Amino acid sequence: MFFDTHTHLDYLQQTTGETLEKLVQNAQQADVQKILIVAVSQQNFKIIEKITALYPNQLYYGLGLHPLYIQQHTQQDLEQLNRCLINRSANLTSVAEIGLERAIPALLTNALWQKQGDFLDAQLQLAKQYDLPVNLHSRQSHDQLYPFLKRIQLKECGVIHGFSGSYEQAKRFVDLGYKIGVGGTITYQRANKTRQTIAKLPLDSLLLETDSPDMPVYGFQGQPNRPERVEQVFEHLCSLRKESPELIQYTIWQNSVKLFGHQ
Repeated sequence: MFFDTHTHLDYLQQTTGETLEKLVQNAQQADVQKILIVAVSQQNFKIIEKITALYPNQLYYGLGLHPLYIQQHTQQDLEQLNRCLINRSANLTSVAEIGLERAIPALLTNALWQKQGDFLDAQLQLAKQYDLPVNLHSRQSHDQLYPFLKRIQLKECGVIHGFSGSYEQAKRFVDLGYKIGVGGTITYQRANKTRQTIAKLPLDSLLLETDSPDMPVYGFQGQPNRPERVEQVFEHLCSLRKESPELIQYTIWQNSVKLFGHQ
């Protein structure tokens, strides 16, 4: 059984026009029994909450304010997030997707970089207050993210989603108690550094994810990514690791359910 620990299922539905029922069925046919849906802005809090409620045994969700949209986030959005966390249902199991974005120059002006840090800090504090794990976006920002996580030590920690960095960077996060999200990147031979890193990390520090509809796996470039493609990520992971596929699958399932299943 698999748990896709990072999706934007609401966007996948909009992109493909398929019913939610069809998307969940397709996933289940590929043994993806559980899916975490993460928010990017206050605008999709309600829709994610609604679609998760339709499949409470399969779907979980995280609410958060993504750094890509830092220009539009407001103090009111943080207050709304706080209200949602206070009144959360059992399936709201994380503060997500939050983090830092350094790949887009327009978001690195002094004012916006400061705002990224302020919003990350505020959301980590909320996660700490409500004993929730976080699902972290970290693009070209592993070294900048680490001090935040070291300073605001979460009981539940969380995952560095879509990790692509060095073994040393990954190990620092793992030593703090964080998991590393393994997605489509490892299906590309050219992603040598990431593949070597994932091969060496402790097995119990890994989670599987797709980032649907983004981060396509090799062979499906140009198509919307889907939760069922976790299977391909898993196969590539098995080819990189020394453990048996059964042990890899079991360990990662346990990691995932413990972190993002019902609290």
